[in-house]
Amino acid sequence: MLNKILIIDDDELVCQSLKKILIKLGYQTEYTTEADFALDKIEQFDPDLILLDIYLTTMNGLDLLKEIHSKYFNIPVIMITAFADVNIAVKAMKLGATEFLLKPIDIDQLKITIDKAITTKNLKAEVERLSEIVKEDILTKEYFGKSSKIQKVVNAVEKLAKSPDTTILIEGESGTGKEMIAKFIHQNSPRKDGPFIRINCSAIPRELAESELFGHEKGAFTGALQKTKMGKFELASGGTILLDEIAELSPEMQAKLLRVLQEKKYFRLGGEKEIEVDVRVLAATNKKLEDEVKKGNFREDLFYRLNVGQVTVPPLRERKEDIPFLAYSFLQEFAKKFDKQIKGFDAGALEILTEYPWKGNIRELRNVIERVTLLLEEDEVKEKHLHFLKSGVAESAVSEDKFILKIPAKGIAIDVVLKKLIEDTLRITNGNQVKAAKILGLSRSKLRYRMEQLGIEVTKNIQHN
Repeated sequence: MLNKILIIDDDELVCQSLKKILIKLGYQTEYTTEADFALDKIEQFDPDLILLDIYLTTMNGLDLLKEIHSKYFNIPVIMITAFADVNIAVKAMKLGATEFLLKPIDIDQLKITIDKAITTKNLKAEVERLSEIVKEDILTKEYFGKSSKIQKVVNAVEKLAKSPDTTILIEGESGTGKEMIAKFIHQNSPRKDGPFIRINCSAIPRELAESELFGHEKGAFTGALQKTKMGKFELASGGTILLDEIAELSPEMQAKLLRVLQEKKYFRLGGEKEIEVDVRVLAATNKKLEDEVKKGNFREDLFYRLNVGQVTVPPLRERKEDIPFLAYSFLQEFAKKFDKQIKGFDAGALEILTEYPWKGNIRELRNVIERVTLLLEEDEVKEKHLHFLKSGVAESAVSEDKFILKIPAKGIAIDVVLKKLIEDTLRITNGNQVKAAKILGLSRSKLRYRMEQLGIEVTKNIQHN
């Protein structure tokens, strides 16, 4: 369907000329020269955007703008005028105008402005429609976004989920949401009423991996003091287990896992009784597991056992249309967490978020929104609040995946590094120690202790430099 544009201008010739231009540009267009009946025309035509002249014969365009915005706040209004007046332009923007164009209107600029305004309107409408989804514990297909790439993945895993036992390999870059895909599979499977257990294989010390996965008996190894410890497979009985970062398992554990997948049985470490297991196995990795097999880092037979069903989660840069919804959902989450009333993003902020490359994917986006929400003192995230992304590199405090520490060739004392880190964080927060402590992952008392230890004082210099 063509986007509909309504022109409100008391000059018949201007209206006819604009209408011809807009029709050629591909818009369905109508106009009215009678400002007094403009609201009725809006009701009848239901436009996607309004072009409104400021100087009307029977009514001030700003007064009409105020009426339009109060009744049809979701319709973007572009003000047009033959007279450049900064004060009027500012007033129009405060009253809700999307843009301010001068006559004679440049056609290319007009099209760019209209398309941007309509795109922003559609994005906001979509965000509002989907925003309630993030409040639910049960994941729906819409939770992941509306792009064709992610929906293709979700449709595939929805079908794979119907089987109670099929193993599924989930591949994708770090931060793409592989764990949420795994949860979606569990919630749409016959095992949905059973437990969902996740274990990060890269975070388990090699010597404890077998105990973590399969449990142990008392005395099985030094430190095994309790009589029996249930492993993650036993805890997941009747449900689903996600083996995250599966590529990091040692060759020994790969062999033991293969036996469990084949026979559905295992022994606890140090145990003599064989335990039968009823669990569905999902595996996730940020590596290409087939390549790891070729390198000799991963067992080929285990790869084929895991790869019965296989999905690849696309990176965020390949599904940019999902960014506004994800950003808004994170904004809701952190606004609630930090007890703030934030209504959303302005058009400039949405544009920055959409164009940023997001090498850390959804995890990086989430970290950025958390930082911005924590520091925000206004009721809307604006373009200026995201200027640190415009350089193409997020500040080190934003993303846990992107911290870079440059050490001088001659070396540097650790206290100097800590002092610099704390002082920079205090500058970001304008000296607010509570916010600085949250960014650094410290309690306020520990931050104060470090400040005293390093001789840091919250001065005007730290607050405003």
